[in-house]
Amino acid sequence: MRETSMEYRHLGRSGLLVSRVGLGTMNFGDATGEADAFDIMDRAVELGVNFFDSADVYGGPQKPDMVKGYGTSEEIVGDWLRRSGRRDDIVLATKLYQPMGEGPNDRRLSAFHIRRACEASLRRLQTDHIDVYQMHHVDRATPFEEIWQPMERLVADGKITYVGSSNFAGWDIATGQLVAQHRNFLGLVSEQSLYNLANRAIEQELIPALEHFGIGLIPWSPLAMGVLAGRPTAGETIGRRSLQGERYSALSDQLDAYERLCAALGHSPAGVAQAWLLHQPAVSTVIAGSRTRAQLEAAVEALTIELDAQALDALDHIWPGPGVAPMSYAW
Repeated sequence: MRETSMEYRHLGRSGLLVSRVGLGTMNFGDATGEADAFDIMDRAVELGVNFFDSADVYGGPQKPDMVKGYGTSEEIVGDWLRRSGRRDDIVLATKLYQPMGEGPNDRRLSAFHIRRACEASLRRLQTDHIDVYQMHHVDRATPFEEIWQPMERLVADGKITYVGSSNFAGWDIATGQLVAQHRNFLGLVSEQSLYNLANRAIEQELIPALEHFGIGLIPWSPLAMGVLAGRPTAGETIGRRSLQGERYSALSDQLDAYERLCAALGHSPAGVAQAWLLHQPAVSTVIAGSRTRAQLEAAVEALTIELDAQALDALDHIWPGPGVAPMSYAW
């Protein structure tokens, strides 16, 4: 790959600087074995990537109805941290919410589970602190007064430094932050959410809420499960294609126009998709869920792609956003 200078941006309103491209470790322990995962993490540090994102459930197939998570991704990251001695070189993020056991309290965001989940992640990661501890999903059965109490204690004890969310709605962000402010607590500094050219739904209400409260956006699935990575060539067999059959058919005209535009710009569809996210003001870092070293390098190289106003307008025409509420639907 071409030599690329990493860029850094504040994570929301915090003073913490994170690399514009972050390393997602969801595939570690599943699609990517330990040896390859170590190579990817070594390369990430070489490239200036300092934001490493994991979750307690990662390491196997991720399903909404999963009985319990795997913990393997965190274990691999922990083994790498011990071997490499690079703990102080990275911003370590992980998540809790999904089941990590079969008991009724082995999931979600009760104060009971938050405390135990954090201790378990610290053991797997072989560290004494997590830099950004993220709630993997909203738990509307648990009030924020209860959620913030153990989070405040974990910060006070030095076991976590910042709190983030993932898959929250705009009104969840607002509710959580107002309760945090009432408690004189920093609250959320980041929200990790599905966001890409093919899925811009969060522009309607979530992104305005993040901007209002100074919360950094961390997009996941920047390539829309591979839809934005380019059409397969004749005879090409790539695992991601199994996810796309019907989606390709439904988006055929848009994908045709998109790939023609990318060709005119002289960049790959995957590169343009990631560069577009990097041009969005609310975005602090883009998660690259790399299965291989080459995928990580391609994600970092997207930093070199400049999209001018004409290119951004063309992308908006092909992949229109929903507009901002309420102007998007009210007079």
